[in-house]
Amino acid sequence: MRFLINFLLLVASVSVQSSQIVLIMDDMGNKPQDAEAFSLPENIAFAILPNKALSKSFSEKAAKQQREVILHMPMESLGGVNQEEGVLLSTMSATAIIGRLQKALDTVPNAIGLNNHMGSKFTQLSFPLSVTMEFLLEKGLFFVDSRTTRYSKAQRIAQQTGVPNTMRHVFLDHVVELEEIEIQFNRLIELAKKNGYAVGIAHPHPETLHFLQGHLPALEKQQITLSKLSDLFPKYTASIPLLFKD
Repeated sequence: MRFLINFLLLVASVSVQSSQIVLIMDDMGNKPQDAEAFSLPENIAFAILPNKALSKSFSEKAAKQQREVILHMPMESLGGVNQEEGVLLSTMSATAIIGRLQKALDTVPNAIGLNNHMGSKFTQLSFPLSVTMEFLLEKGLFFVDSRTTRYSKAQRIAQQTGVPNTMRHVFLDHVVELEEIEIQFNRLIELAKKNGYAVGIAHPHPETLHFLQGHLPALEKQQITLSKLSDLFPKYTASIPLLFKD
């Protein structure tokens, strides 16, 4: 009965907050030029890479803006190439995974959640994901599945563990060209109109920042709200998946 009540409350909350988009700016803190993203609306969350020279200062600056920060945690990819320092590997013990997560979190203060950087291999494997989700549960952090593989088990294991979670629905700039970014941005809006909300991930490319600076002000005319990431995680819905139709 309690589950049914919570489920109905979730549906109601999505309906009341209809046509929301949530934007996450990935790969923040990798280079000084990323700082241009601070000029974007403060409702855009920053996913900050750990263990970088700018990780801590970017996290602190974002917090001063009242901008939400999440840890953009490197995870093992199927190709095993271009892996960041401190990457989580599928062969690690639970102790090693927890150690790397804590070290990464220490370099991104103010983080209220985590999403995966790469991770097409790691997010398919139950054991390392379970260890990761237990860590997030203990720390009171939510999880966003970047969906770098269609075979990801991350959301399912997050739900089983009781970690509040959602997933990326659109990559805005998988192709870094203004025309393609516009196509994906319009797709994000259509998904939000259809389902009540949609989550987009972008990167601090000059083309992406230019596009968003020019197009975000027009959202209100389309009856679209740019919401904070945490708006998707009311406390009472921690173990209930958000409904979504692609």
